[in-house]
Amino acid sequence: MHDMDSRFRQIRKVLIYVLFLNLAVSFAKIGYGFYTNVLSMQSDGLHSLFDGVSNIVGLIGIHIASKPPDKAHPYGHRKFETMASIMIAVILAIVAFEIVHSAFTRFGDGSHPEVTAISFAVMLGTMLVNYAVTTHESKKGKELNSEILLADSAHTKSDIYVSLSVIIGLIAIQLGYPVIDPIISILIAMVILRAGAEIIFHSISILTDESQIDPEAISQVVHNIEGVIACHDIRTRGPPGSVYVDLHVEVDPNMSTYKSHTISHIVQYRIKENFDGIEDVLVHIEPARTRSI
Repeated sequence: MHDMDSRFRQIRKVLIYVLFLNLAVSFAKIGYGFYTNVLSMQSDGLHSLFDGVSNIVGLIGIHIASKPPDKAHPYGHRKFETMASIMIAVILAIVAFEIVHSAFTRFGDGSHPEVTAISFAVMLGTMLVNYAVTTHESKKGKELNSEILLADSAHTKSDIYVSLSVIIGLIAIQLGYPVIDPIISILIAMVILRAGAEIIFHSISILTDESQIDPEAISQVVHNIEGVIACHDIRTRGPPGSVYVDLHVEVDPNMSTYKSHTISHIVQYRIKENFDGIEDVLVHIEPARTRSI
């Protein structure tokens, strides 16, 4: 439990750090985007602003997920972190549709955005911040097996490509092609939707208890344990870092209860030793089946 509390504290610390950076980046892009009437810069700023909103959602999800198991949730609250990831994806979809709507409105209003040297400085500066954020967040996400951090780092990584497209759009505007501005905004919306879809598909695999570890790999480990005759019905589920395993292990029918119980503990230990992120292993000990030759 102490390790789990430490994990959630570290995730919370990263999310708070990233939240302030996302807010600073978003205000810079939105503010100067409105000042120069550059829609693609405004859209990118909104993207970053909702990165901050997603950080807040993540913090709420982490707070709930960090609660210990109780009578209503005997397996703990870890899947609330997955639910928070889905909320982030929903927010991304809303932002994307709003950007598309603004882009199509821009096609018909005949406005002309302004591009300055500061426009390029703002975009390059925010790209460097996003690169630092996604690198740090991805590293910590892998270390802590956190869906929230990995989902948010993928989201932030997309910001880098989005910002690059905005810079290309700024160059096009300077060359006399303002129509490129709303087109770039639509491309940004597509990138945002793709990031959201990836988060949704990953979260669904966890919520629907998709198998997390190859049963054959577990079977090979268990079969090497002395006293185990066979194993079957191997099942795994749960998010990375909190995987639950259950399996049936066959032993000699004449084996004492004490010895078979000892074997079950060895099975649990060996599985946790060979596979990362195992939360619990449930071993069903049963007498070996009679097999005809």
